Amino acid sequence: MPTATVVGSGPNGLSAAIALARAGLQVTVLEAADEVGGGLRSHETILPGLLQDDCAAFHPMAVGSKFLAELNLEDHGLQWCWPDIDCAHPLDDGEAGLLYRSVEHTADGLGADGRRWRALFAGPSAGFDVLADDIMGPLLRLPSHPLTLARFGAPTVLPASVFARVFRTTKARALFGGVAAHTFQPLHRPLTSAIGLGILTAGHRYGWPVAAGGTRSIARALVAVLTEFGGAIETGVRVTSARDLPPSDVTMFDLAPPAVADILGGRLPGRVARAFRRFRFGPGAFKVDFAVEGGVPWTNPGTRRAGTVHLGGDFDEVAETERDISAGRMPDRPFVLVGQQYLADPQRSAGDVHPLWTYAHVPNGYSGDATEAIIAQIERFAPGVRDRIVGQAVRSTTEMSVYNPNYVGGDINTGAKDLRHLAFGPRTTLSPYALGVPGMYICSAATPPGPGAHGMCGANAAAYALKHLQH
Repeated sequence: MPTATVVGSGPNGLSAAIALARAGLQVTVLEAADEVGGGLRSHETILPGLLQDDCAAFHPMAVGSKFLAELNLEDHGLQWCWPDIDCAHPLDDGEAGLLYRSVEHTADGLGADGRRWRALFAGPSAGFDVLADDIMGPLLRLPSHPLTLARFGAPTVLPASVFARVFRTTKARALFGGVAAHTFQPLHRPLTSAIGLGILTAGHRYGWPVAAGGTRSIARALVAVLTEFGGAIETGVRVTSARDLPPSDVTMFDLAPPAVADILGGRLPGRVARAFRRFRFGPGAFKVDFAVEGGVPWTNPGTRRAGTVHLGGDFDEVAETERDISAGRMPDRPFVLVGQQYLADPQRSAGDVHPLWTYAHVPNGYSGDATEAIIAQIERFAPGVRDRIVGQAVRSTTEMSVYNPNYVGGDINTGAKDLRHLAFGPRTTLSPYALGVPGMYICSAATPPGPGAHGMCGANAAAYALKHLQH
């Protein structure tokens, strides 16, 4: 029986392991931490019974992942829960752009931009399952549905700052800009529309759900599936060199590219090693979890029902903060993401004390404390929240990279998602998963299609490995 070793147990490592085990390989996953999951972990970090997601929180790309759907994770305890409103982007005048799963409901709240929103998202979201065949893999390949991809893909090459001009209202521009900012890139750069349009389209098809019982439930379900296929997981095993790897027909690395270069050393071809050591990381996330008594007193009523809240003012302000962090400057008012997962999954709360998940976009490796800046941004749109905070837990950019070594400098996207990385992956090649070493592959979020709990980087890498194993 062929054997496989997977280094790292994030969503992509587990997905790669399952795909290989399902194909008949004897698979072992090696995880350096004492707990599997990578960014899929959840803990009671502040108070007993108050459950916080460590990193990944809302899952528009995971709930619609074709690979995860094949695994019937619901049979292994995974349950998706949806908030009333997927995302809110409040403004200083008390208004807010509100994103619903329904294109129609979203458009109805955007006034003069309602017709434009319908035109942009009604068709692509209805056809997202077809579109996903092409956008959830390497971009530089022959598409399965070229006309569908062309219709969707043409606007994605635009900078978000250019695409935003489609909208006339402050609400619509801000709503789009907040989602586009998930790319952690200056919004005037090419292709910064791509991630925003992809998330919005997937969200209109499947919503922005949370996993009942915390994001860790996704990891637990994946582990259960892997075990059913005969796979094994060893935790507390840190791979630091090729000597730590058991002989295997296939070896997968769910790691950032520099870590792969460090492990394999001279076994990597020079061109691959150079590219991996030059791999560029993006800005960081400074994370603070709060315990809030009575919830957040948002000024805008719709924001009180939203699972995700983007705090950054209008589009121009968001764009300015993203320019600053990419240039290494910490803005006074950083872009802040807020998660109110308990609205969809009430078991996460402890009585009337609710978990609030937040992180600010900060420069890579930011060494300061962004806690007060985060609180100030929430207070800006929810006066009085400061008095309701009864506990907090901070994870700086340095601590983020200790929690998960793939998050170098706090970069939770595992790489700057600029034009080159989005087009090629971790190096300039048409084979982004190959390492140039027979039987060895990279499957982390540094590879296409990038970050998220969808598992497609791992599934794609495993499919590539199996194709070459047969030859």
